[in-house]
Amino acid sequence: MSEKRRKFRWRGLRLLGGVVLLYLLLWLAGSPGVGPALQKTGHILKMLLPILAVAVFLAALINTWLNPKALARHLGEESGWRGWLIALGAGVLSHGPMYAWYPLIEDLRRHGMRDGLVAAFFYARAIKVPLLPMMVAYFGLDFTIVLTLLTLGAAWLQGMVMDRWTLRSLSER
Repeated sequence: MSEKRRKFRWRGLRLLGGVVLLYLLLWLAGSPGVGPALQKTGHILKMLLPILAVAVFLAALINTWLNPKALARHLGEESGWRGWLIALGAGVLSHGPMYAWYPLIEDLRRHGMRDGLVAAFFYARAIKVPLLPMMVAYFGLDFTIVLTLLTLGAAWLQGMVMDRWTLRSLSER
């Protein structure tokens, strides 16, 4: 396999260092908000770590078992309608916080996923399958079907715009 291995690099270290320094300065100044803020931060980290662990695990599986050429065929430049259907379907079926998907989607993008499909995936996440029955109960079946189809259409349109924009940006470089 001739693909170059990407070097691992830590991201956001400057921001993390700045935040730690700021908290340290506030703690030294005797600010009463530092303790509760650190408790809240610890609580959030406790919630995020399992989600990020799953995202990193899935990204590792993709890196290990997924053939970049096969992925490019399904989600790359030549993917056609199959790519749109995969991106929209995956967006609708995906769960969890959006930021948990960022590492996985970045990895797919690095392997050839089009920017338009990334945008469509994120937009289609607005449709929450577990909440559809509740939406039907509150707003009716017709409303739910029309809104769901409009959301999918808007996701596709946003993806098309993103594809056009990024392809134009690449050609102007």
